[in-house]
Amino acid sequence: MEKFMLIFHGGSDVAPEMQAPEAMQAHMQKWFAWIDQLRKEGRYVGGEPLQPTGKFIVGKNKVVTDGPFAEGKELVGGYFIIEAKDLNEAIQISSDGYPDFIFDGKVEVRPVQKM
Repeated sequence: MEKFMLIFHGGSDVAPEMQAPEAMQAHMQKWFAWIDQLRKEGRYVGGEPLQPTGKFIVGKNKVVTDGPFAEGKELVGGYFIIEAKDLNEAIQISSDGYPDFIFDGKVEVRPVQKM
């Protein structure tokens, strides 16, 4: 098995009816169910959501700026580390489980480089 990072982008195009607390809770249950399934299969290594705030440190002068200020569809909302036999299987796992596709979210699937 190899490790892959699933990087979750966007998913911010939430319909007004999904902003109600009950709808948001029901959607979060889809995330929890996906994590539970991956754990039961021995694939889930870890992951966390990310807050939409932070800082950038750039260049040789180490200039600190506010950010990220990307469009909502480009914002990185969180990540998982999973185990899969290859890139195709990692893509399939993402395609079958990622709950925010309904909000036009996207998953970047990246192999973790062995060191």
